[in-house]
Amino acid sequence: MSATNPLLDFSGLPKFNVILPEHISPAIDSLITEGRALVEALATATETPTWENFAHKLEDHSEKLGRAWSQVGHMNAVVNSPKLREAYNDNLAKLTDFGSDIAQDERLYTKFKFIQNSSEFAKLTPTQQAIINHEVRDFKLGGAELPADQKARFKVVSEELSKLGSKFEENIMDNTNDFQYIVEDISELAGIPEDAIQAAAEAAKADNQAGYLFSLHFPSYMPVMQYTNNRALRETLYRAYATRASEMSKPDEHGNPKWDNTQLIRDILKLKQEEARMLGFNNFAELSLATKMADSPKQVTEFLDTLAKRAKPYAEKDMQELVAYANKLGIRDMQAWDVAYVSEKLREDKYAFSDQEVKQYFPESKVLAGLFKVTETIFGVQVRKAEAPLWHADAAFYEISDHQNKPIAYFYLDLYARNNKRGGAWMDECITRRKKPNGVELPVAYLTCNFSAPVGGKPALFTHDEVITMFHEFGHGLHHMLTQVDEYGVSGIKGVEWDAVELPSQFMENFCWEWDVLRHMTAHVDTGAQLPRELFDKMVAAKNFQAGMQTVRQVEFSLFDMRLHGEFDPNGKQTALDLIEQVRDEVAVLRPPKWNRFPNSFSHIFAGGYAAGYYSYKWAEVLSADAYSLFEEMGTLSAEAGTRFKNEVLAMGGSRPAIESFVAFRGREPSIDALLRHSGMSK
Repeated sequence: MSATNPLLDFSGLPKFNVILPEHISPAIDSLITEGRALVEALATATETPTWENFAHKLEDHSEKLGRAWSQVGHMNAVVNSPKLREAYNDNLAKLTDFGSDIAQDERLYTKFKFIQNSSEFAKLTPTQQAIINHEVRDFKLGGAELPADQKARFKVVSEELSKLGSKFEENIMDNTNDFQYIVEDISELAGIPEDAIQAAAEAAKADNQAGYLFSLHFPSYMPVMQYTNNRALRETLYRAYATRASEMSKPDEHGNPKWDNTQLIRDILKLKQEEARMLGFNNFAELSLATKMADSPKQVTEFLDTLAKRAKPYAEKDMQELVAYANKLGIRDMQAWDVAYVSEKLREDKYAFSDQEVKQYFPESKVLAGLFKVTETIFGVQVRKAEAPLWHADAAFYEISDHQNKPIAYFYLDLYARNNKRGGAWMDECITRRKKPNGVELPVAYLTCNFSAPVGGKPALFTHDEVITMFHEFGHGLHHMLTQVDEYGVSGIKGVEWDAVELPSQFMENFCWEWDVLRHMTAHVDTGAQLPRELFDKMVAAKNFQAGMQTVRQVEFSLFDMRLHGEFDPNGKQTALDLIEQVRDEVAVLRPPKWNRFPNSFSHIFAGGYAAGYYSYKWAEVLSADAYSLFEEMGTLSAEAGTRFKNEVLAMGGSRPAIESFVAFRGREPSIDALLRHSGMSK
């Protein structure tokens, strides 16, 4: 089977050019069968369990299964098709079932506890000790201590949650892909940048339609919201975007909403609450925090409340300024679909530049070269393009090598938005670094974005926000790729507390605001001229434009998430919409329309692993701002500071608590002061 099934070939990089949906079930079935046989052999073995004869063998199989499944999950996200989706969902159910069986196997749990309590434990490496400790904790959280009847129910709950999360994401993707809006008369597009109009014309032509085709994919949606003078067009697209995957989505043949996530939200919350209570927690928020840096929902809520109190006066000032400017533009009743438009006009007026003007200086090739130059300078590595089988013509492959030109990691890059590709930007693991008998297996990452593709024979151009996104995702990638941990379970981002995972990504964003970095990654698309210092200074002046509003918006999402999983009764009369309105009463300065269905497309918490963890973005922002302050002290591109960050944070992976890594790097506990200073909200 392994000779003919590319998903069972672990000899090198994935063979994306030959993987087909029909390969998925045979490969996963084979690996699960192999896994069940291994579990039975290890569980019934009479020899004293050790790292080598027990834990390491389970790790080996976990790596193989994870590696095969990462290829399937990645393709399902970036080149989705009906056949691929069906195979993905069928095998997701099998994997969840297999994972639940392992997590509840008391025989395995007993052996891990034996190793943890044995005299041999002290002889293990700190990395191996961390894995054993994580395993003991995760068996408890996986239901291993439950009575037999509850184990069966716990397993059903886990499988159902997996299925519902996948369906939640599919509904958003299908609704997003389905929406099209054709504008026939170019005069209705006044204000929209030329490249966005050209992209809309090409999209219409590709779909055999006349005129200009707009979609809900961000590179199509955002220029309309930001630039068009056509208020009706802004409202049309905003309404479609804000009601995705809700009861207002397109009806099916029976007249029911085709992609409505409303009931899924309640069902997911009920099951998460049941899961938490079976494990002895009061709510899912407590269960979620059992594996995070934060100690309790109360601590998180207090952190968010503190941030909201500091930010709200700035947010209110931002909002007053925006309303006043809307009035100047003749918009007396500013609505949600006006906010991006008025904000862009205000910023252009206040700082004398526009996003569109800046975008002309950021062609893809220069941005990537600049990103790689920063990485090479501070971390002492080299990045170059390489060859590998790919899943789409838009994707590319790169190698990272050390100063001796020896490869240490690889990554795939897939930058452009397209149909049948999940929205957003993310990093995921393809292959995880670990030591094998024949040497070290090098890490490989997926880096995925949804930027505008090249149009009209010109290169792809990125907004400054997109440049920041690129640096952000590359930071995640570096966390995975520059690890020096040799054991699979805590290598790279594995085993890192969820609320610390965003530290390297948000840390990398800071370089996008440094003149010595930015000027070298710019070249005007028409003239080749470097970004003028005067324009950069305006960008920096505008850096904290509406920072108060943006902060309270993130706090709003984070508080909603924490309360939803901590205090909300999914069996009660209150809805998720009611709850988010309550949170907005406390922290928001900008109120969307009553028909806005934000929770229905909040895939981070219902399908993306951020349940009772969305606060992580702000939590890690404190860490990243404070970490970057060392570079402010030692020099923006300080190789000394970079080496310290690489050795104490990136290299360590999940082999020790994140707070220990931070203190080892910074020499002290983190402080909120740097974040408030960076955001222009320090007193």
